[in-house]
Amino acid sequence: MKYTCSNTKLSPLQVLEGIEKHPCYSPEAQHRYARMHLPVAPGCNISCNYCNRKYDCANESRPGVTSEVLTPLLAQQKFIVVKEKMPNLSVVGIAGPGDALANWPNTREAIERIKESNPEMIFCLSTNGLLLTEYAAEIIELGIKHVTVTANCLDPQVGAKIYRHIFYRGQKYEGVAGAKILIEKQLAGIQLLASLGVLVKVNIVMISGVNDHQIPALVKKVKELGAIMTNIMPLIPAKGSAFAHLPATNLQELEQMRDLCQIDLQQMRHCRQCRADAIGMLNDIQ
Repeated sequence: MKYTCSNTKLSPLQVLEGIEKHPCYSPEAQHRYARMHLPVAPGCNISCNYCNRKYDCANESRPGVTSEVLTPLLAQQKFIVVKEKMPNLSVVGIAGPGDALANWPNTREAIERIKESNPEMIFCLSTNGLLLTEYAAEIIELGIKHVTVTANCLDPQVGAKIYRHIFYRGQKYEGVAGAKILIEKQLAGIQLLASLGVLVKVNIVMISGVNDHQIPALVKKVKELGAIMTNIMPLIPAKGSAFAHLPATNLQELEQMRDLCQIDLQQMRHCRQCRADAIGMLNDIQ
C-alpha cells in the first residue's frame, strides 16, 4: 500500500486531543502521565558524531543508552508488569538504542504484542527519518499517531559535519552524499506523515558552531511540512563519540534559540533526553 501527501491539516482540537495524554508532547501531561521506552531496536542505519551507543552507566541519562536490549516477547512481558504497577502509564515509545525503523520487524512485533495486551495504549516512535516514507503505510496501519524525527540541518554541507555516513538500500554513503539523502528523506517523511494525521515532533540537537545558525530555518521548514512542534536539545558530549571534545551547549543560548523559534512553532522545553529504557514520569531520576 502506498500513500501520497494530501492537504489534510489537523485542527487545533485534534492536536490538543492527541497530546493531552502524552508527557513528551504536553508540558501539562508530564505531571499526570508516565511513559515507557522499550529498547527493542539496537541497530542504526546512520552514524552521528554526537552518538555513542556502546557506553552505559546506571547513572547516565541520554538517548542511545540502555542496560539491555529486549526481544519483542520480553518487551510485552515487561510492559504487562510495569502497567500493573503504574496505572498512569499512557505511552509506550520505541526510541532505540538504535533506530526504530532500522529495526522495523522488532519494532512492529513489539507494538503488535502490546496492543494485544492493551489496545488503548498510545504508541510513539523516534527515528532519524531515513526510512519514514518506506514504512509510512505500516506506521498508519499500526495506529501510531506520534512520531519524533531527529533532524539537525537543511544543508548537506552542514550535515556532513554531523553525520559520518548512512546506510541506505544496501549502500553506504559518506559525507555530503549521505547527508543529502538523509535530509531529503527526513523532509519527505515529515510531510507525508503529517499529511496522514500523525503528530510529528522534530528533535534538533543544537551544536554550537556547527548547525546552530541553521536551526531557525529548519524550524520554519518543518512547520511548513506539518510538524506540530520542535524540541531543540543541547549537545551532550558523549564519551567515545566524535563530538566528545566539544563543549556542551550553553543553556542560555539554548533558551534564546527556543525563544526565537517559538515565534514560528511550538517549542518543547521539558525534554529530559531520556534513555532508551526510560520508565516513569519525566521528572523521575533515570
